[in-house]
Order: sequence, then structure tokens, then C-alpha cells
Amino acid sequence: MKRKYSNAVIFLSGTGSNAEKLLSSPRCGTAWHCCAIVTDRSGHTRARKLAEQNGIPFVEADIFRFYAEHGLSKISIATKEGFRVRQLWTDDLRRKIRPFQPDFGLLAGFVPLTNIVADFPCLNIHPGDLTVMQDGKPLLTGLHEVPVRKAILAGFDHLRSSVLIATPFTPGAPEMDHGCIPGISAKVPVDLLGHTRGELRENEVLLKQIAEYNLNQLKRFGDWTLFPRVADDFSEGKFQISPEGVLLYEDSPVLTVDYSSSVPKPVPLP
Repeated sequence: MKRKYSNAVIFLSGTGSNAEKLLSSPRCGTAWHCCAIVTDRSGHTRARKLAEQNGIPFVEADIFRFYAEHGLSKISIATKEGFRVRQLWTDDLRRKIRPFQPDFGLLAGFVPLTNIVADFPCLNIHPGDLTVMQDGKPLLTGLHEVPVRKAILAGFDHLRSSVLIATPFTPGAPEMDHGCIPGISAKVPVDLLGHTRGELRENEVLLKQIAEYNLNQLKRFGDWTLFPRVADDFSEGKFQISPEGVLLYEDSPVLTVDYSSSVPKPVPLP
């Protein structure tokens, strides 16, 4: 029997643009609804405004304040104590959202790693095509503009966003951005703004600027289209995970689903 989902928490750290697109999805409010908007920082006026505009409960779980209250100045899980405090923060987050009874989560630019993703499925938007492999591992992993930078330096002429089902983490684990990948976006052309890759390899500042420009383009033409469509299809039970951990789309095993066109195209396993 297909498992459907109806009660989503939207988690965000940044501008809220992905959250806004999710909330304006045609099936938000019918196939699924947002039971709470959560941010990891205090004074996030955009997150609060989105909640107020849509009549959604707003939850603040300031991770910076939480770490400071536990005597730590760095928001990190690299140390044993940092990891312990992250788990405490996650427990506090659990308590705050429990009254809303979420059955899935949407990580709309949520920065801190949290094992809340073990409590219910959480879809995460990522600025890179996670189906691209190198030496048996996803090539375009990393935070912020790093996946875009990797794609540029590797000679890619296009970028794609991915939606993955986030997996729990453990300290020191090498895996990052691993998990089933329900969807990839249309191709978004790389624009070097008149520069050559040789120039970018020699100029770190310029490389960062070009990567950030392309990251913004990918958000506009990748994330904003892809994330709502995958969230809608996921909520309606089109995606399942087999007991063996294989992603299923409409009951068939897939590597991912290509959302380049109006009709999603399943990509078979290699």
C-alpha cells in the first residue's frame, strides 16, 4: 500500500525563496499542507512574514543561541561536545514541532545538519546533480556554491538541482548529500560571464563570484520549479522506498525522475 504524506514542516535558514515557491504550489493546501515554518535563527523576519501571510505556526530554534548557552562559540559537530550539543538542539527542535504532528519535512535551504531527518522523511533541495558519479561517489556534493564550483571546474556546460531524501549523519562520516534522489531539474546553462575556466582556476575570488552567480541562476530555474513538483508527487505517494532501500516511482525502481518537462520522466537504474 502506498504511503501518502499530508502534514509538512518547512525548515529554512536563508532568504525563504524556496519556501515561498513550495507554499505557492498548486497542491499545497490540497494534497498536503504546511503545519509549521521553522527557522534555525532568531530575527528571521522573512520566515516569520511567510508564516503570518499564510496563517502557519512559526517556530524559532536559534542554533547560535543554543550553542552559546551551552558554552560553545562554534556551530560545529566536529568535536564530541559539538556533536552532543547538536543532538540536544535537535531534541529541543523535536519538542517544538511535535504539537503540529508532521509526517514529512521540506528542507528549503536549512543549513544545520540535524537527525530530525530520522523521525520522518525530509526532502532536501541541493544545488547540483547528485546522479553524477566519480569513483563510485556523487561528485557534486557540498554546501552553498561548492557543487556549482565543482561543476564549473570539471567543465560542465550545464547545472541541475536535485531533491534528495535526507539521511541521518554520524560524526566523522565521509558521506555527504547521500540518499535516494526523487528528482532532478531541467538543465540550466553555465554562464562564465565572458571568463575562461583557466582564469577561474587562477583567481579564487573570481571563481567564487562566478559560482555564486550561477548558483542564483540555478535556484531560479532549477530549485523553484523542481522542489514544489517533487514535494507534490512525494505527498501523493508516487515515491516509495523498497525494503532494500531502492527508490520506487509509481512502483518501478528508478535512479531518479527527470522533471525537465511537464511530464516527469523516470530515469532507470544503471
